[in-house]
Amino acid sequence: MKRYVLLALCAVTISQLSNAQTSIPHSQKEDTKGYMSEAYWAKWNDEELKRIEQDIERFRKADGEVILENIAKNSEVKIEQLSHEFKFGAHLFNYNQLGKTEYNERYKELYGTLFNSGTIAFYWRKFETEPGRVRFATEYWDSEEFWNNCPNPYDQPHWRRPSTDQLVEFCKEKGIRAHGHVLVWGNRRWHQPDWVLDMMTPAEREAYNRFFPNEPGRFNDEDAKSEEYKKMSHDEVAKVFEHYIDTLRYTYDKRIELIANHYKGQIESWDVVNESAVDYQNGALIDNHTVSKTRYGLMPGDHDYTALKSAEKYFPAEVKLNINDYHLTPAYKEQVERLIKRGCKIDIMGMQMHLFNPKQCIDIAEGKELQTPKQVRGYIESLKDLKIPLHLSEITIAAPSTDEKGFMIQAIIAQNLYRLWFSMEYMMGITWWNVIDNCGLKNEPATSGIYTRDMQPKPVYHALNNLINNEWKTNITTKADKQGRVAFRGFKGNYRITWTDKKGNEQTMEYYLE
Repeated sequence: MKRYVLLALCAVTISQLSNAQTSIPHSQKEDTKGYMSEAYWAKWNDEELKRIEQDIERFRKADGEVILENIAKNSEVKIEQLSHEFKFGAHLFNYNQLGKTEYNERYKELYGTLFNSGTIAFYWRKFETEPGRVRFATEYWDSEEFWNNCPNPYDQPHWRRPSTDQLVEFCKEKGIRAHGHVLVWGNRRWHQPDWVLDMMTPAEREAYNRFFPNEPGRFNDEDAKSEEYKKMSHDEVAKVFEHYIDTLRYTYDKRIELIANHYKGQIESWDVVNESAVDYQNGALIDNHTVSKTRYGLMPGDHDYTALKSAEKYFPAEVKLNINDYHLTPAYKEQVERLIKRGCKIDIMGMQMHLFNPKQCIDIAEGKELQTPKQVRGYIESLKDLKIPLHLSEITIAAPSTDEKGFMIQAIIAQNLYRLWFSMEYMMGITWWNVIDNCGLKNEPATSGIYTRDMQPKPVYHALNNLINNEWKTNITTKADKQGRVAFRGFKGNYRITWTDKKGNEQTMEYYLE
């Protein structure tokens, strides 16, 4: 994937937008300022929006019924939805790193209110900076005090990589799902630590330096590989690097075991394998072979299969094991089908959607063929026969500018895509990636957050908050029939039911609607 830098030109203050524009147009009729083109609204037309609403009613709601035997005559029954079954998530990579306590507190308040799932970073490169030194526990350089007094946060090696124990505890306190990302990924720039190369024999290291002259390898960069290496077969590579590949396979397995034993099921789900579909499509992942010639470089053979098998061996059965990718082609579906047939436990299929390039959002606003309802439906519906829950695991929607129109384009795109995704039968969750502007990696867009860098809500925040906490939340006041029966239809999730009993006392109960 290519990543782009966005230069921000601020033509309107965010406070003006937050105070004056919290209602996001839902149709061309409501879009009185013409933020989006007629061509855009032709794709998101009344017929399409009606279908979305019908599917939300069909797939995201259910009928509930309780019998309140001790209810007083004519007592009102209050039915309040406390939480969603559907996962509305975001990553927790900027925890305590925003430079001011007030910023950090606003950030934390989003979890348990807007977001009911937090993705925790386990990128190996920063999680285990040297062999055996894992960053479970919080040290001073993970503390709020450190970051509040840090003049160059973006240059710190652990920027966006907070220690993990504090985040697991935070998720428990907030009553939200903790999701781990990621266990096995071949990427040499963002995931594998440099010290893994020290596991090579001298002969292997000499060959490696010759085959990969631009090490550390760039992201998906063929220039990092020599012509000699490109011409080698998998068998030839395996012969040269036999010791290293065996050691790396063992080390990956022990990494999974270590993390699984430390958390013992406290983290509910994991991205076990990340971004391997391109390698599968290119023939780099060969069943039962000892080595994989991935686009990133050397990996143990068949590593998507062996990673899932290791995770199944070490994690408790109730922990959800995910595969995750951005390469949303038929090859990804074929890879998942093949792994399942080989006996892998895949509980959730993760899919990324990154609009990193701001021009992509301009193209969408102009009505070009990008992330249209037809396109989204086409791919998602092609996965139905897998019968696996689907997770939009990483979502980026960059505002094309920081004036009113740019912020509103971001909000409208997000609002309509969330509605469409939420309406689809096998979808189980959506995770927004960078929550705060200018808090991604250095070369990621600066305006893909739902809050500005000084923690002011943008129109996209209001759009998502309205959907999650208003439009898609059920709160009803009703009455029971003569037998004390209360029936209702609502969004799936946890509810509190309140009524008055025959002695005049208020009673409550929790009820899960599924």
